[in-house]
Amino acid sequence: MNTYQSYQTLIKPSWSPPSWVFGPVWTVLYVLIAVSFGKVFWMAAQKEIPLMVALPFALNLIFNFSFTWLQFGLQNNTLAAIDILLVLATLVWALVVIYPYISWVAFINVPYLLWVSFATILQLTITYLNS
Repeated sequence: MNTYQSYQTLIKPSWSPPSWVFGPVWTVLYVLIAVSFGKVFWMAAQKEIPLMVALPFALNLIFNFSFTWLQFGLQNNTLAAIDILLVLATLVWALVVIYPYISWVAFINVPYLLWVSFATILQLTITYLNS
C-alpha cells in the first residue's frame, strides 16, 4: 500500500473534501505564495525591508513543505498536526509583520490563510479520530 492509499484508510470527518480538491486548491495557492513570498524575499535581499520581516515567510515555507513528508512519508498524524499548527502560526506572523511594508502581500495571502485555517481544523480532527 503506498502512502496516499494509506491516507485513504484514515478515518476522516464527513466534511472532509474529496481528494481531487486538494490539487487545484494548492496549485492556485502556490502561485499566490510564489509571487508574494518571492516579493518579500526580493525586498529583503535588496534591504528594502528588515531581514527579520522575511523570517516568518521562510519558516512558513519550511513547515509547509514538511507537511507532505510528515503526513504521507512518515504517515505520522501527530507530527503533521503539530506542523500544520506551525504553518498557521508562521503565516499569521508573516502577514502581520509584512502589512506595514507592503500590504498587498498580506491581502493576496488571505486565501492561503483561509485554506490553512481549514486544513488545520481538518488535520487536528483526523489526528483525533485516528488516535
